[in-house]
Amino acid sequence: METISAARLTLRPLTAQDADEMAEVLAGEELYAFIGGAAPTLPELRARYAALEARRSPDGRQEWLNWIIRRDTDGRAVGYVQATVVDEGRRAEVAWVVGTAWQGRGYASEAAAALAAWLRARGVARIEAHIHPDHHASMAVAGRIGLLPTDRIEDGERLWAWDRLVP
Repeated sequence: METISAARLTLRPLTAQDADEMAEVLAGEELYAFIGGAAPTLPELRARYAALEARRSPDGRQEWLNWIIRRDTDGRAVGYVQATVVDEGRRAEVAWVVGTAWQGRGYASEAAAALAAWLRARGVARIEAHIHPDHHASMAVAGRIGLLPTDRIEDGERLWAWDRLVP
């Protein structure tokens, strides 16, 4: 995995060592209003990040790509982006999370755009995201990176997608 640069941010490949700093970023109940669940404990986050460092699902069919979003000004972690790549690299499910203290500054849009551009350059033909129908901020981010809403609803979330035009 490589580092991805954006205008004000750097996306650095996630490691288990990021868990301590990210526990603070991911704290707060309001962050989970649309995605469900609760803030992970530090031991849970360390275990999750250690597993994600494998970069592949146990069966080898999914590529797990996760980056910590860091501000260039001070190196501070403000969130993460992720892509689960399947179908031999042709399709990616993406997600973005920015801690509540750093929301409203365009970080999610900037990081998601950098991730989407990286995936497109890598040859991914379809990028997808599942978004809660009341999560207007995430819908705005999806639109900014070229995803469009579909008619498909899964587990209460609308599928947004971008497809590479095939000549």
